[in-house]
Amino acid sequence: MIGPFHLVLRAAIRERGLPLDRLRSRLAERGIQIGLASLSDWQHGRAWPRRPNSLRAIAVLEEILGLPRHTLTGLLAAHQLTPFRPQQGVDEYRGPMGELLDALPGARDWTLEVITSERTVNVDAHRRPSRITVRNLARARRDDVDRAVLRYFGAPGGDIDGVRVVPVRNCAVGRLLRHPEGRVLAAELLFGQRLQAGATWVWEYELHDATTSRTEFAHAFRRLEGTCLMEVRFHPDALPSRVHEYFRADLYVDQHRLSELPLNAHHAVHVTTSGMNSGVIGISWEWPD
Repeated sequence: MIGPFHLVLRAAIRERGLPLDRLRSRLAERGIQIGLASLSDWQHGRAWPRRPNSLRAIAVLEEILGLPRHTLTGLLAAHQLTPFRPQQGVDEYRGPMGELLDALPGARDWTLEVITSERTVNVDAHRRPSRITVRNLARARRDDVDRAVLRYFGAPGGDIDGVRVVPVRNCAVGRLLRHPEGRVLAAELLFGQRLQAGATWVWEYELHDATTSRTEFAHAFRRLEGTCLMEVRFHPDALPSRVHEYFRADLYVDQHRLSELPLNAHHAVHVTTSGMNSGVIGISWEWPD
């Protein structure tokens, strides 16, 4: 495995199927006392093991989780030289997306606290992920919040002018901007009423993009979010040979491949995260020759 320490740790825990309280017990059996909060913070990137007892726990976790030696400790050693995560959110001030957001006043404001978000990609029989469904639950952080702004990155070779934004539930499309050369899109989703601070709102929309046969889908974290679920569903006549979870530290940097994702009985895979506040989580797949 390669990638940021916290995501490699979380993937290993998930593959092993051990709950955190069981991991804590296994560590205690070896004379290492680590709290559940610390284990949770480590796997979500909210804190890094620093103290001698914590570093010893990481070395033992490699054994408990069946990882090769230095899989986790090596990533910790490299962290000081190669930080994987920006201080807060992804960089939305440069690139084609930055240009679109500059034209939408307030688009970067933190007006909504995302509690849960669900993203489902449906890959059709022609290997095209032509329909993406997004459902969000969020809480207003101030009075008079009446919209959200979606961001969409088209794939190389695609036509961003052919992408449609379809409101499904509790929203309508406001201003919609496209950047043909950069293949990105930004659009306002209007709630139809103003929320007061603390009020929650659910909205759902679809993105229809039949212009490309892209082989990945991702979500970027601008601010701290609750639970994020991403699912890719494949048509029975278009099954991939391999599927992986990956991570990017920012929008325009290389991806780090994490764990392989096996298809379930319904030809689908999913990734779930919680407590992320920066970086990009994605799912990529390969087609048979």
